[in-house]
Amino acid sequence: MANPVLVEVTRGTMVESAHRGAFALVDGAGALVASAGDVERPVFPRSAIKVFQAIPLIETGAAAAFQLTPAELALACASHSGEEGHVRQAAAILAKAGLDASALECGCHWPFDAPVARDLARRGETPTPLHNNCSGKHAGFLCTAVHRGEDLTGYVGRDHPVQLRARAAIEDLVGQALTIDACGIDGCSIPTFAAPLRGFAHGFAKLVSGHGISAQRAAAGRSLIDACMAHPWEMSGTGRYCETLMRAAPGRVFAKTGAEGVFCGALPDLGLGFALKIDDGATRASEALAAAVIATALRDEDAALAKIFDGLARRTLRNWEKTEVGEIRVTTPA
Repeated sequence: MANPVLVEVTRGTMVESAHRGAFALVDGAGALVASAGDVERPVFPRSAIKVFQAIPLIETGAAAAFQLTPAELALACASHSGEEGHVRQAAAILAKAGLDASALECGCHWPFDAPVARDLARRGETPTPLHNNCSGKHAGFLCTAVHRGEDLTGYVGRDHPVQLRARAAIEDLVGQALTIDACGIDGCSIPTFAAPLRGFAHGFAKLVSGHGISAQRAAAGRSLIDACMAHPWEMSGTGRYCETLMRAAPGRVFAKTGAEGVFCGALPDLGLGFALKIDDGATRASEALAAAVIATALRDEDAALAKIFDGLARRTLRNWEKTEVGEIRVTTPA
């Protein structure tokens, strides 16, 4: 069964493009609060679950041993823009573990933010692994390996202790085994495992509600989520949509994007988690839908804040002359 159209793009009075997808809004017990589409279909979460992958950084004691700050914990959960502050902070995390950028196995790419990339080129520089949007996450992986006295080479491999710990944490949160036949390789070379949207949403609900997981794991997850909400720029970058969503409701909304139209997040005060996937991978659609799902969660609790997120779910489109030509809109969040 095809997923429903959840986001439309208009031009004039006509719908020019449509994006199908699915979302799940789940409570700590695993019950669906709202949903659309096939929420049991396995999807790759990509970078949307970096909080899950960073939990061993807390649980092994590495974060405490290296005295990582909340801002550095946020960077360990980031898909950052490669701005100078991000690069400096990733290098600082590595330095605390006695390492430098040569230890990173995430590869390098030009910063995703075009002005940042142009500034780098204008200075006659080329990107390093520190500019990789996942360098903070990888710095966190390396901290755990150093703290545990493990071989650093090949820490991105599926069978390395670093990845086995991350996999175990994800399995606990989504409530099922992650199988090899549903495993791919992410853009930064670590394993990525597919699971149902409902499971990823439930995982975030577990972290903010404490239901169904150990108190230690809940505390680790909350420390990471709280760090990201307190430092949304470190977790994303200037003008990024994760930052926009979290700054719209400081301390009340956690939201994290992933490649190919994925978004996950949580509303800590309500003990709810959400996950969504746009079938065609369009970021413009996943951003709009994320705002709409958050508005749905808030509707009965805070009508004024829900209205703000309804506004974020609807974006005016303008041409190069700044003339309004259409909009991106969510057809229905529930």
